[in-house]
Amino acid sequence: MGKDGSISDEEWERFLREAEAGTRDAPEEPSARARMVARRLREEPEAPEGWRTHRPPRRRRGRKLWYAAGLLVAVGLLVVALAPGRVAGWFGGGDGEGSGDSAPLAAESERPARAPASEASRRLPTVREPFRGSPAARWGDGTAGIHMPSARATGWMSEDQVARALSRSRDFLAASSLDPGVLRGEHPEKAIALINPRQRDVQDYLATAFRAPSRDNDPLMLFSRFARKDVRVVGDVVKTRGRITFREGKRGAVEVTADVTYVYPVVRAAGGSDEVARTIVRRETVMSWDDPAKVVTAPGTFSLLSYKTDTTNGGCDNVTGYFVPEFGAGRAGTGSGNGREVDPYDRSASMDTRMREAGEAGCGTATRW
Repeated sequence: MGKDGSISDEEWERFLREAEAGTRDAPEEPSARARMVARRLREEPEAPEGWRTHRPPRRRRGRKLWYAAGLLVAVGLLVVALAPGRVAGWFGGGDGEGSGDSAPLAAESERPARAPASEASRRLPTVREPFRGSPAARWGDGTAGIHMPSARATGWMSEDQVARALSRSRDFLAASSLDPGVLRGEHPEKAIALINPRQRDVQDYLATAFRAPSRDNDPLMLFSRFARKDVRVVGDVVKTRGRITFREGKRGAVEVTADVTYVYPVVRAAGGSDEVARTIVRRETVMSWDDPAKVVTAPGTFSLLSYKTDTTNGGCDNVTGYFVPEFGAGRAGTGSGNGREVDPYDRSASMDTRMREAGEAGCGTATRW
């Protein structure tokens, strides 16, 4: 050993030869030099890294998992982009026309391509759930189920005037087909007040229809009414689905068309009655908001251009001025009509097509109610 306490190179080499010749598996206490070298390495700062030294990147735990998760997300986004309705259906959403769940439908901004799907089990309605087993369970309540377009300047009207005309057109639908008093058989005064009083033929029709209803003068073409002594509407909700559209009509008028289906749950008026039936009415009403400079009219009123009605379970050949629904759990699909079968919830055909197909065939048979 040197004077300074260090081991010479010759002594170190001899030690290594002797150690290698000894028992290789025996644990050894590090030599003084080994301890010194180890201590020096621990105490010395780390050597600077060379500018071209390659250092392998530190391995990140879970990298493969993140990669797999990212791949799944990418695939999921692709599926959503290609088939959003189907993916929504997996989670109980979708457009509802055939998904069979209970999520509310989006508003009907255009004519649907097909009828809503039928439930596998025909669940009967109850007083607590009057729309159970019906596509209407997912429709809007009252005017909420009627899609309103955005207003724009049209014909003689500015954008604001068109907006008011659309709002008043919807008010007419509410006053004629949703008002609780009218549904109980009361006179629809609010609705009639919105019709041009100078339109003589329509005013004659209205006067006759309520005084002496007939096939040619039927108030049910425009108004929904039930005889209070026979039937009462269940609850305070009428389900609706439909839309309002508009365009420029003759002489610059704003022509508004409302195509709406109404579903009325009813029970017999007798006390204790709990069997629920449904009357389903689809109406198309065309209203003309005329330019007062060109047409004799009253401010805030419209002229009736046309009105069509298709009714299910309102009474076959009924001319009483009131809907006369039938009761009986087995009536769906076994109606007594001699006409064709009709799905009252199918809004995929226009009212013109529906009327043309019905023709003079008489009362049809509803496939569901």
